[in-house]
Amino acid sequence: MKDVIIATENRGKFEEIRSLLGTVFENFYSLKDFPDKVFVDEDSPLYVANALKKARKTGDKFGIATLADDSGLEVEALQERPGVYSSRYGRNDDERIVRLLAELEGVSWERRRAIFKAYLVLYMPEQERYYVFYGDLKGYIGFERHGESGFGFDPVFYAPELKKYLAELSMAEKNALSHRGKAVLAMKSFLNMDFFRRPRGLNL
Repeated sequence: MKDVIIATENRGKFEEIRSLLGTVFENFYSLKDFPDKVFVDEDSPLYVANALKKARKTGDKFGIATLADDSGLEVEALQERPGVYSSRYGRNDDERIVRLLAELEGVSWERRRAIFKAYLVLYMPEQERYYVFYGDLKGYIGFERHGESGFGFDPVFYAPELKKYLAELSMAEKNALSHRGKAVLAMKSFLNMDFFRRPRGLNL
């Protein structure tokens, strides 16, 4: 495959996914590269359903293979909130972090266990086929921000494996263990498999 749309206007997410995919595709596009906007109402309580909806609507509109993700942060003490509504937890990253820390005020470290989940959908409009990939990352929500890198909840998400917050990691370090990184690498391995590269006329 030559071209792919990464269905996001978030520059940080776009660069993160593109760096992981490397040379699997020749040309990468984000939604910001197209004058026509794609509006998708992510109204499902399921991550994978929202990602599929976004991928299909974008891919069908532009006729290009499309990769869409839906991901979220689930915090034990908040009954798995914000979850699928993570991106709507505030108007921007700063507001979302402020709200999260406020809701966890007074909560002990042990009850701050959290998990990032990511579902990626690769939709092929010319074949009307889609493929789903999953990744997750377990950790804790800290009491304050740490680091200057990343985006989203990265400054308050502590990764026990590296004993650092995600915003303290380089992009390479983060991609090696993050929920989205795991899902993208699973997709990359799949795309490099021989059976995926069979002629399109065969029924896979």
